[in-house]
Amino acid sequence: MRTLLVISLILLGGCMHAPQTPDISGLWINQAAIDSAAQGRPLLRALDAHGMNLEWNIDTRNGKAQVSNAFELGEGQLLPKAPGAWTVDYNGHGADELRSDGKQLIQLPTERYAGQVFIRPDPPPPSGEKWGTTFRQALNSAYMAGQWKIIEGQGTGNIVVFTADGRVSGLAQNDRYELCLGGDCATQGAGNDTLYLGKGDVGDGWIFVRYGKRLEILKAINLSQPDEIPQLTPGPRRWLLEKR
Repeated sequence: MRTLLVISLILLGGCMHAPQTPDISGLWINQAAIDSAAQGRPLLRALDAHGMNLEWNIDTRNGKAQVSNAFELGEGQLLPKAPGAWTVDYNGHGADELRSDGKQLIQLPTERYAGQVFIRPDPPPPSGEKWGTTFRQALNSAYMAGQWKIIEGQGTGNIVVFTADGRVSGLAQNDRYELCLGGDCATQGAGNDTLYLGKGDVGDGWIFVRYGKRLEILKAINLSQPDEIPQLTPGPRRWLLEKR
């Protein structure tokens, strides 16, 4: 009887301590990069300091993992490795290692890249939201969204409103904006932060400088020939805005 009781307790203890695999399905964003930028830092510098990947979309049911960075989207096969551990295989063209405790998604460092930490977006994105846009909207919300006053430039004294979904009002005729997070627009800016301002389908690239609650928007001068890749340098200041 005592032997049966001991065996039962051992089996029960084993069941109680079996490691559980967290459900990592859904979206994860690089919140550390957003928090760093939201302090009023230069944007590209804040993103570079927290890794190149911005957002993960995980589908454990179908064994898929999608990742977006500042200039491309990638997809790999999600392979369970151990409880709380996975490998993302990009069809034999490299792999990433992921870990999670359910609260954070950790991308382990490689020989080329530092490790990164991702969390669930708060609030969660609306149902049906196109993946790859959640990070950008969260960044827009923290970095740009809200009211700004024009201190210098066309419309001095007016209030400019940026929204998380890329709309702007009060800044001349512009009704759309998009921050450059990397890729060609960052290369063309030669390390300067750039953004797109436009109305409808017509717009231009601008260079901006962010320091605390102030935002300078400068004309971008192209130093390249017409048949060359654009190389932009800061020109005259068009607006100076202050966050309210």
